[in-house]
Amino acid sequence: MSHPNPHIDKVSILGSETIALGFHIFDYLLRDTLTHFKASTYVVVTDVNLQKLYLDRFQTAFHKISEEVSSASGSALPRLLTYVIPPGEESKSRAVKAEIEDYFLAQGCTRDTLVFAMGGGVIGDLVGFVAATFMRGVPFVQIPTTLLAMVDSSIGGKTAIDTPQAKNPIGAFWQPKRIFIDLSMLETLPEREFVNGMAEVIKTAAIWNQDDFVLLENGAEAIRDAVLKPVRNVEFQGATLDSRTPAQQLLLQVVMASVAVKSYVVTHDERETGMRGLLNFGHSIGHAIEGLVTPKLLHGECVAIGMIKEAEIARHCGFLSQVAVGRLTRCIQAYGLPVTMEDKFVKNYIGNQYCSVDQLMQVLRVDKKNMGSQKRIVMLSGIGQTLEQKPSNISDDIIRKVLAAATVVHPRPINLPPVTLSPPGSKSISNRALVLAALGQGTCRLTGLLHSDDTQVMLTALTKLGAATFEWENNGDTLVVHGNGGKMQIPDSELYLGNAGTAARFLTTVSVLVPPSSIPGQKTILTGNARMKQRPIAPLVEALTANGSELKYMESKGCLPLEVTPFSHGLAGGEIQLAASISSQYVSSILLCAPYATKEPVTLVLTGGQVISQPYIDMTIAMMKSFGVEVEALPNNTYRIPQGSYVNPAEYLVEADASSATYPLAIAAITGTTCTVPNIGSASLQGDAGFAVNVLRPMGCTVVQTATSTTVTGPAIGTLRPLPHIDMTTMTDAFLTASVLAAVSQPSTPGGENVTKISGIANQRVKECNRIAAMMHELGKFGVTTSEFDDGIIVHGHDIASLTPPKDGVKCYDDHRVAMSFSVLANVVPGGTIIREKKCVEKTWPMWWDDLESKLGGRATDVDLGAPSEHHDYEVKSSSSRRPSLGCCAKSNATIVVIGMRGAGKTSMGRFAAKTLGRPFEDVDQYFEKTLGTTIPDFIKEHGWPAFREQEAKMLVELLEKYPTSHVISCGGGIVETASSRDAFKKYIARGGIVLHLVRSIDEIEAYLNKDTTRPMYGESMRDVWARREGWYRECCNFEFVVAGQHLKGIEAEDAKEWALVESNFARYLRVVTGTKKSSLKGPAGSKPTFFLSLTFPDITPVLPQLPELVAGSDVIELRVDLLKVPESFSGSFRDHVAQQVSLLRRHSDLPILYTVRSISQGGQWPDKDINGMVSLLKDGLEWGVEYLDIEIGLPRADIDEVLSRRGQTLIVASFHDCKGSIRWNSDAMEAQYKLAQSISPDVVKLIGTAKTFKDNFECAEFTARHSAKDEDLPLIALNMGAQGQLSRVLNNFLTPVTHELMPVKAAPGQLTANEILIARQTIGL
Repeated sequence: MSHPNPHIDKVSILGSETIALGFHIFDYLLRDTLTHFKASTYVVVTDVNLQKLYLDRFQTAFHKISEEVSSASGSALPRLLTYVIPPGEESKSRAVKAEIEDYFLAQGCTRDTLVFAMGGGVIGDLVGFVAATFMRGVPFVQIPTTLLAMVDSSIGGKTAIDTPQAKNPIGAFWQPKRIFIDLSMLETLPEREFVNGMAEVIKTAAIWNQDDFVLLENGAEAIRDAVLKPVRNVEFQGATLDSRTPAQQLLLQVVMASVAVKSYVVTHDERETGMRGLLNFGHSIGHAIEGLVTPKLLHGECVAIGMIKEAEIARHCGFLSQVAVGRLTRCIQAYGLPVTMEDKFVKNYIGNQYCSVDQLMQVLRVDKKNMGSQKRIVMLSGIGQTLEQKPSNISDDIIRKVLAAATVVHPRPINLPPVTLSPPGSKSISNRALVLAALGQGTCRLTGLLHSDDTQVMLTALTKLGAATFEWENNGDTLVVHGNGGKMQIPDSELYLGNAGTAARFLTTVSVLVPPSSIPGQKTILTGNARMKQRPIAPLVEALTANGSELKYMESKGCLPLEVTPFSHGLAGGEIQLAASISSQYVSSILLCAPYATKEPVTLVLTGGQVISQPYIDMTIAMMKSFGVEVEALPNNTYRIPQGSYVNPAEYLVEADASSATYPLAIAAITGTTCTVPNIGSASLQGDAGFAVNVLRPMGCTVVQTATSTTVTGPAIGTLRPLPHIDMTTMTDAFLTASVLAAVSQPSTPGGENVTKISGIANQRVKECNRIAAMMHELGKFGVTTSEFDDGIIVHGHDIASLTPPKDGVKCYDDHRVAMSFSVLANVVPGGTIIREKKCVEKTWPMWWDDLESKLGGRATDVDLGAPSEHHDYEVKSSSSRRPSLGCCAKSNATIVVIGMRGAGKTSMGRFAAKTLGRPFEDVDQYFEKTLGTTIPDFIKEHGWPAFREQEAKMLVELLEKYPTSHVISCGGGIVETASSRDAFKKYIARGGIVLHLVRSIDEIEAYLNKDTTRPMYGESMRDVWARREGWYRECCNFEFVVAGQHLKGIEAEDAKEWALVESNFARYLRVVTGTKKSSLKGPAGSKPTFFLSLTFPDITPVLPQLPELVAGSDVIELRVDLLKVPESFSGSFRDHVAQQVSLLRRHSDLPILYTVRSISQGGQWPDKDINGMVSLLKDGLEWGVEYLDIEIGLPRADIDEVLSRRGQTLIVASFHDCKGSIRWNSDAMEAQYKLAQSISPDVVKLIGTAKTFKDNFECAEFTARHSAKDEDLPLIALNMGAQGQLSRVLNNFLTPVTHELMPVKAAPGQLTANEILIARQTIGL
């Protein structure tokens, strides 16, 4: 097929139609240039990559068309020169510019030369600058090949090169004669490069034209497909209008719109004195980020993050609504661009690199767009609108506040006047309304919708499913939903739901409705972040599976990710039985989708006892009625839902979020002021609307509530009353708010009880985090006493003056309700309270921090806490904060008491321990029945569970008194439920006893108990039981053994081989715990050298098959805990990951383990500031029975002593690393470090220097000789880091750290393999 005459669209700039756009326009651009811009010489400059793609075609077409043009005009045939440079930013330099100019001169080029710049931004900027200066200016033509160059760098005449000091500081304004934008070239771009350019397209629409922005919002999939999945039904697809696909036309439309905006701005402000500065939206902060992370992130990726940050600045200043910020965020995300530095996408490229606020501000200070000391930032006032027709002056304080990841909330000023504040729309109602309207027929206008992370997730997922189309009206205040009546399609990619639990539960059933596609094997995948992969969904999946749907767990059983197989019958219908004792969202999920059952109407029967959060089920039923479907409520928690389709109401108003309303009302209560929430009252669908009446009024507040509003006036500060008992079943999310108020309550009479008991909140353990444990942990940091029980939390009231804000701040566990609750408490706590992870409030109230200051009269300042710890700062599960030391070291002959969950193997492993150690075995349950002459079930039937637990505690005490030494005792799984039992364990440990917590994967335990039908099942979720007990188990033990098997099915008889390995692992562990075998590697002088292998893998699991090869020649394995990282597929915490690594190492190798948490200042990666985290992990290592434990002697002595108080039989390595090389081996300073190491009574001393000269190795050897001459001298590891220090590694004789060729990196500079050291020693005669 001959090349068709392409359809060309043109855009005018500076009064001339210079810019031409189309598909497959190579021939056109050459004919146009050769016709209108005569020259004797044409030069095309491109890079190596593009040379392979386009240069031959360009040359062929040039020669053909130049002959035609010359023949027609009778002019001489021009010559074509080509020059190819290396790709990349490095070519945009003075040196390469000079090389090009030298080439031009060598080829005899004169002013009668035209230059083609064919490439991306580097080529355009560089070649344009060459054209501007060669012969004082020659014409040039831009042929941009990347989207970023097409819409940005090729337009406007800015040309420049980089210098070592800055980006683009030397250049000129030099307008190209033509800019040819061939959109077919985008098909050769990698996806990341195309997406990179979309940032600029979104930018221009955001500042200029809302209609263009709507096209981008609604057309993301089509625009991406036009480039990444191009249709090629005919050759030169898209060149003519007849062959152009709708997706290609949409792509051209949005690109041309972006080009037109930049062209208009350049025309009216060519030299960037005002309006042209609007094109820098997102670039001020984006360039600051880019300056710190280049080349790991691309320009457009940094600008995308910058756009959101600058939009947040506008929101903070009151210029921009959250609606607009939300729309901008969704649009950017729809194209695969990041919106925060915490995005998974960003972390994949920059790893742990942290861009501090100070660093970003420093880069901002030297931004050439600034005017003096003012930061020039474009302020949006709406989608398609800016506050000014130029960048605005923004103060550093505002910028810092928005950039900071944490905030400091200060006590609220007293005597503030009454305030009125309307919370955002309800998250619960917003998500339900979106699903209903999407499944419904017709158009529905939703107003009052919550604009937050959760609703963004839901909107994105429904769009990908094709459930509806969405558009915005009234500047984003109204969402118009065009429902498809239940017709959907399998999405092209997985539905990523973050930590949005509501979306995950609702969309699971929605996905069941999706029919099969024409592509065989295509399925719907639902996934989320690490926490979402821990949150339960099993009851819903089991109910749907029983109804004939096919859902498969892709990782952990009972949690996302899920794979949903489509069936033509969708949701079959009929009777569906659902356990509703964990989450009402399971119930609502099936209710919402039930009308679309294909075979028969759904009868939903709720099982499992008390239904959780009934008000939310009632809310769903009421909303279904508004959309035309009436649910019939039958006795015994049964519902009948008719078949049919929702009919969308023309309009639906989403009421405000009642849970969120509790925060401003609680601030009034705690500060003795008045607050009115005008859009939540007694007529609300939400149970939390009763918080003011049922919680605040009994605490002493004055409450006035109408059908639509609530006003609260608090008592005098410090006079809130405790609530002896409050059942919050109908408002579970509000318990966090009640807890912080209870923390500052005071009894109504002096000496009265000051305790608040909150019940009915068991489901809060499986929310965004374990909220009960989180509240206890964080309140404990302030000095507040708390405890938990199976159904709730107990909070003791304190004087406000006695509370102390935690130095390291409140950790929010990525939970919006934790953050906002503690911001309430911070309004009265003396000093300033740091709230970390402040962005998590965007789940439900994105403007909370702004509203706290501007509307509620609060005070907040920014704080940058540095890089967040990705290690110790794992999700809290414990019921205590930093656990205090329980007393003296365990005695080697002490009786071993085994605790743990049912099914963990306590009896089996306890008997094995008794056999291995030659000790008698006792079982508390058997002792109970033998002593009382009855079975446990009969005792419980007659006396009840509380009586059983108390009697069980007495039996435990009797056994510990009767057999304090040389026995093994196994306990029942629930023994830790009783406070008296927990006290008994603690007292026993304080006397030198051993309490061993046996830990096993909850998935394996569930599998075991599901197969073992002889055991009675729990009356609640196994995971809920574990969530409640885990903290107690850890509180009551001083040793912990993790049962780690790769293929354990759960029942010993089926896994004889696997259990044999586990038992071998356990036997070795017991020998360490009891001291029956200690490692001793120090031999006589001249004995063979010993080595330890420093593992540097983030996860050893994938390399276990290579472990024998790795450890060959080594005597010890060092586990570098600071280098470990939790795999995405791992559902547990960082601590769980470390515990598994220890157990797997012990299971796969007989070598002793050296357990090390190395700080940054000592050459590792553990944050220096996180001393608490390091100490906690060191104590964990002792609990796990490692043979060696490394302790940095620079830690505070109190922390060292705390660790050593639990050392048991583990050998201690006292270490010091001089990473800067500032201490000489023959100096008093090194002697002082040696003595400091000796002072902690270690078993090994490890001193590491840094060699600056070869002589340092001999000084190190002399130091070793001085301190190893006597028999009583401690074993010493002494060597130098660095290339010049490698000889010291050869000379060191005791436990030299070594690496291996299979290791990803060396643990320290200059590290050698064991084989290299042995060869070197042999060479020099050692």
